Amino acid sequence: PRPKCFQACHADMKLNNSARRSRSSLLAVCRHWMPVESGSSAASRQAKQKRKSHSLSIRRTNSTEQERAGLQREILEGQDSKLPLPLRTNLLDLFGQIEREFENLYIENIELRREIETLNDRLTAEGQTFDGGDMTKGALKTNKCHSTSQLSQKLKTTYKASTSKIVSSFKATTSRAVCQLVKEYVGHRDGIWDLSVTRTLPVVLGTASADHSAMLWSIETGKCLLKYVGHAGSVNSIKFHPTEQMALTASGDQTAHIWRFMVQLPAPQSVADITQTPCDDDVDFSDKDEADGDGDGPNECPSVRTAATTLRSHQGVVIAADWLVGGKQAVTASWDRTANLYDVETSELVHSLTGHDQELTHCCTHPTQRLVVTSSRDTTFRLWDFRDPSIHSVNVFQGHTDTVTSAVFTVGDNVVSGSDDRTVKVWDLKNMRSPIATIRTDSAVNRISVSVNQRIIALPHDNRQVRLFDMSGVRLARLPRSNRQGHRRMVCCSTWCEDNPSCNLFSCGFDRQAIGWNINIPALLQEK
Repeated sequence: PRPKCFQACHADMKLNNSARRSRSSLLAVCRHWMPVESGSSAASRQAKQKRKSHSLSIRRTNSTEQERAGLQREILEGQDSKLPLPLRTNLLDLFGQIEREFENLYIENIELRREIETLNDRLTAEGQTFDGGDMTKGALKTNKCHSTSQLSQKLKTTYKASTSKIVSSFKATTSRAVCQLVKEYVGHRDGIWDLSVTRTLPVVLGTASADHSAMLWSIETGKCLLKYVGHAGSVNSIKFHPTEQMALTASGDQTAHIWRFMVQLPAPQSVADITQTPCDDDVDFSDKDEADGDGDGPNECPSVRTAATTLRSHQGVVIAADWLVGGKQAVTASWDRTANLYDVETSELVHSLTGHDQELTHCCTHPTQRLVVTSSRDTTFRLWDFRDPSIHSVNVFQGHTDTVTSAVFTVGDNVVSGSDDRTVKVWDLKNMRSPIATIRTDSAVNRISVSVNQRIIALPHDNRQVRLFDMSGVRLARLPRSNRQGHRRMVCCSTWCEDNPSCNLFSCGFDRQAIGWNINIPALLQEK
């Protein structure tokens, strides 16, 4: 028999041989999954890297490249990934270069936007100086700024077409819609939800604000004539009686108030420096931050604190209210999903209109008939018919895909609805299955209005724009907005006053101001 020491040595040799075989098999598996580069593949990889270095010659280098590479290696070694380490390193390096290129593009875009704003301001000033005269291409080149930087040269070539459109907007203004900003009405301490114009003399402008107040303004002077402070919540809408000096306001305090007013207009003042700006969708300007201050108006105005009549019975915010034809009844719309019809003299509830599945957003009455239309967040608006005293019928309009922010009557048999789905639709009361016209926009639409004589729809948008369309859906104009004029926040409402010689359109928004515009739409443009 062999000695025990020899047997132990023999066993150790077998164990070492088996370990070598296991390691060899493991290396074979690794070679199978991680093939070794041949000479040709290594050469091709070097060629690719050489081409890559040439194609990415604009790559930035700085003192932190080595530190960044070291950090990437530490991250790679600590991650659990099935990709080989060299491949992962190359991928991260490529992604880093892509990120830096996007960063360069972003910075360049910011500089280009600044240059565009500068050119727009200069072109606007030149257009006002030439007073809408003919500007040839040679004059345009002469009046443009002569910058010697490479960025300015790139700007001129890239945006040549757009600047040509901007300058062309100053040509032949007699055949274009001309929009003039006439007056700004500033005095509210918070956003303005709604505005309306009296239907009795003297003609004044009324605004409803989230600062719990409603104000009456002189259209010509822009001064506050009266302030109503009887509500305990946000004032969401204001409408005036058709024949008497009474106002109807809806509020977040779950009530609607009817209050009387008596105002005396101040002596009219001449309006100077009215800017005539052709309305063009190609004119756009930079934003302007909201002005500092507490929002106080230029003068103090008398206030009314007590309502003549209070309409109650809603269990939620009263978002809108309006007078029925004749002014003996009023309708309110609430977040409690109902609309109520009241008797004005007794303040008693006549009808409670139910059927909407979600909160109501607006209500409107027909100018000559006992018809009411209510809008809701349930994407529908409903037509309520009270012409027969014994029974009232209901018709549901389904055509929007988001909240219906408002629906208003026209003088004829049409209803125009606006929605958060960025569309405005014109409906025929005799055929409610589908709209007769659809207007598609790039922003949510708020409380719209339709002019009586010219039948022009004014669309206030969330993106601070106000656009004008005809009843066929043809775009007529866009009100000018720049860093010197126009709204700086969401535009909430618009209303027409066609009989006023100075301002025939008003708009309000959450920049705490209302603006009076003079809109001139040539008949030739409306026929197109």
